[in-house]
Amino acid sequence: MLINPDAVPTMTFGWGSIKWFVTPSAIAGAGSTLGEVIVNPGMGHARHNHPDAEEILYVISGEARQMVGDGEEFPIREGDAVHIPAGVYHSTFNTTWRPLRLIVTYTPGGEEKALEAAPDFHLHQAGDIPAWRPA
Repeated sequence: MLINPDAVPTMTFGWGSIKWFVTPSAIAGAGSTLGEVIVNPGMGHARHNHPDAEEILYVISGEARQMVGDGEEFPIREGDAVHIPAGVYHSTFNTTWRPLRLIVTYTPGGEEKALEAAPDFHLHQAGDIPAWRPA
């Protein structure tokens, strides 16, 4: 099955945006979630966890500070991958003036639904182009 990014909705938040290309709720039989996350320059998301799913980040472009568990923050950049075990707290903060682009997976899929409860969550229908508003 081919998924065109223009054919899926976009989630936006104060820190950036997400397009989920594969989710168990959208594709019958899918067991994991895969999407592209954009963290806007100088922004990041609060420390959080996914109790029932591991997360993998792959950096397409940009640079950030990453925190996983109680360890020290560490830099990530293009080509790096980060594994976050289920239930482990983590955060990502874009340290540059360029957008940070990540491929993100959840296994098992479904954790993306929790993002809909965020206070700054907005859902833009497929084809809409949400405007980025710097903080």
